[in-house]
Amino acid sequence: MVGTAGISSSAGTAPSAWAPFRAKSFRMLWIAQLSSNVGTWMQTVGAQWMLVHQPNATALTSAVQAASLLPVLFLSLPAGVLADVLDRRSLLITLSGVMAALCAALSALTAAGLTTPAVLIALTFVVGCGQALMGPGWQAIQPELVPRAQIPAAAALGSLNVNLARAVGPAIAGLIVAATGPEVVFGINAASFLGVVAALLLWRRPGQRASTPERLRPALASGTRYVRNAPGVRRLLLRSALFVVPASALWGLLPVVSSARLGLGSSGYGLLLGALGLGAIAGAVTIKRVRTRLDRNALLAVSTVAFALGTVACATLREPVVVGVALVVAGVGWLYALSTLNTTLQLALPGWVRARGLALYLMVFLGGQGVGTLLWGLLAGAAGTRATLLVSTGLLLAAAATLRAWPLHERTGTLDRDIVAPWPEPALDLDPAAADGPVLVEVTYQVPESDVPAFQEAMASVAASRRRTGATAWSLYRDVAGGSWVEVFQVASWGEHLRQHGERLTGYDADLLTRARTLTRAEPTVRHLVPPPRDEG
Repeated sequence: MVGTAGISSSAGTAPSAWAPFRAKSFRMLWIAQLSSNVGTWMQTVGAQWMLVHQPNATALTSAVQAASLLPVLFLSLPAGVLADVLDRRSLLITLSGVMAALCAALSALTAAGLTTPAVLIALTFVVGCGQALMGPGWQAIQPELVPRAQIPAAAALGSLNVNLARAVGPAIAGLIVAATGPEVVFGINAASFLGVVAALLLWRRPGQRASTPERLRPALASGTRYVRNAPGVRRLLLRSALFVVPASALWGLLPVVSSARLGLGSSGYGLLLGALGLGAIAGAVTIKRVRTRLDRNALLAVSTVAFALGTVACATLREPVVVGVALVVAGVGWLYALSTLNTTLQLALPGWVRARGLALYLMVFLGGQGVGTLLWGLLAGAAGTRATLLVSTGLLLAAAATLRAWPLHERTGTLDRDIVAPWPEPALDLDPAAADGPVLVEVTYQVPESDVPAFQEAMASVAASRRRTGATAWSLYRDVAGGSWVEVFQVASWGEHLRQHGERLTGYDADLLTRARTLTRAEPTVRHLVPPPRDEG
């Protein structure tokens, strides 16, 4: 699978829901993504159905899904760093080729009768590692394919893509597994990744502004530092975790519900998964209208309750048709929740750190789904599927209730995240090397006494901006002998500080600095201090 859940936002509306398809690159990659997503869902059904009749089926089927998702916990952030530092197109081509080879190997081993539960889970884990490495890069290229105004529409189409695959892939897989065997669906998934390779080779990525690539370790530090100092992003991650951990119970236990509670075969399980996908497609088609009536927090609450309804239906009902209808409702809720979270994040992140920010989101969302699936499977093995799904339902309803205390911040996703360079690079007598540091920057402001309270308030926002763009420490001091205020912040190296000037400052950050400077009597003075050369004697 390339990409994850689709995206949408309340922060802007595209002229047409289908406008992104006018861009050839978007259209081509969308079709390639659809084929890959269908293949991945087919492989998921094949893998889980191989284990559904084994002893400890609840734990084993949950372990398969957990094995595909847990790699994001330790690979997603490094993958985000790679996607921000390296050429994203080349990275995705390489990873797609590796994924094709891995899925082909799984198909060959299964055809030879060598795929034991341990082998299946191990290979699923390795394939999950490839997906974890691809996820941030694939997410980060989406805004490169369409204008910013079309990002919500492109996000909704991405969501439609994933959920169309969820509706079609499992149903096809169920028929193929019943008629032939799981090795065939594994082979189809391998071929689908070759289609992604072809589409990426045909894509001519627009030229990127030349700059010195960041080194991996500082890039990792700058990405996590950005998120720590972005309250809106942190709240998005919290909301993602509160939704996906209880929601993962339904995804992990649905094979057992299908087989043990409803008495269905592999094709019936595929149809239940297809019902979730059908609901998500309905959600993708209707979300634009729903967003005009509900704000993001109300939409998240409705989404969570809708998914809870599907979960409780699987716990209490035994009529497959009624359960299928409830799963359609749950699919709508799943789409609405993921759309709201994912696109708001896309619009909240500046380009220089987008892949790293999305990587942290994937760690929370997919990692939370993986850990949750594993834990729910173990609980179901001890307490039963019905009791486990009822606990999950209760936690989903509790998550919806917490939106009053921890809502998404109102301005998240609406701020100006275009990169600007409003100030010239520092005028220097010395010529520090990029690695020299740490760098201490002192900015002196002359502030009238009447403006001091407003200045202090403005500088609190500047502090967060400095940290987001590279500062490892920040302080504000007042000169006791006069009306001077001195801002002091430290950056790890001279190269990092130059990135603050020309590559990381967004329009919103510039506005924060301008607001503080309008409260001063004169233009601030700046000093840059670097350590003396080391004594080599």
